[in-house]
Amino acid sequence: VLDATNWAYENNIQLLTHSNGEGATDMLLAAIESATEQYGAGDRRTVLIHGQFLREDQVDSLKRLNIFPSLFPMHTFYWGDWHRDHTVGPALVDDISPTGWVRQRGMMFGSHHDAPVAFPDSMRVLDATVTRRSRSGDIIGPAQRVDVMTGIKAMTIWPAWQHFEEDKKGSIEVGKLADFVILSGDPTAIDPEAIDTLKVTTTIKEDRPIYQQ
Repeated sequence: VLDATNWAYENNIQLLTHSNGEGATDMLLAAIESATEQYGAGDRRTVLIHGQFLREDQVDSLKRLNIFPSLFPMHTFYWGDWHRDHTVGPALVDDISPTGWVRQRGMMFGSHHDAPVAFPDSMRVLDATVTRRSRSGDIIGPAQRVDVMTGIKAMTIWPAWQHFEEDKKGSIEVGKLADFVILSGDPTAIDPEAIDTLKVTTTIKEDRPIYQQ
């Protein structure tokens, strides 16, 4: 881990790394801190993917080391009940993909679906990021929930920044690619508990419709 991280930083290559458990994240953070001391922070936009079980002090380190967390809050829907009952217990399960802690520190984050592990359903991603409701109906980490607009940014303009594409993607602005979708309803206006019922009715790619319901 140390060698790979040093190599990426020495050659100014963006590092995107899966890290799930606390121990793995401690190892990754130590490697990134060491590489940063040797080669400087720069604008590498280093990414931690998943961050399934992060401690709050580790989130502090993400901010200090300029690491972009690409989190997986949809995990709370599919496997939140299982983690609560069989792996980490009811206290630690609330900290799965801790988007609330991230936003408290003014950080950007991405929210993804990890296909083919879970279906690439963008409204399910948004629903889980906002409500964190599990399949049993439990709320996994109420303090980690975010508002709808934050959830939308975590699927659009913030991941565009993560990939150095904020000048051409992520928001609807003059001069950017006309990539967007039309939904069956307004996610900012409906009951957040109904977000997962919304459908993509039209997909526009570079100003051309490529899908219509």
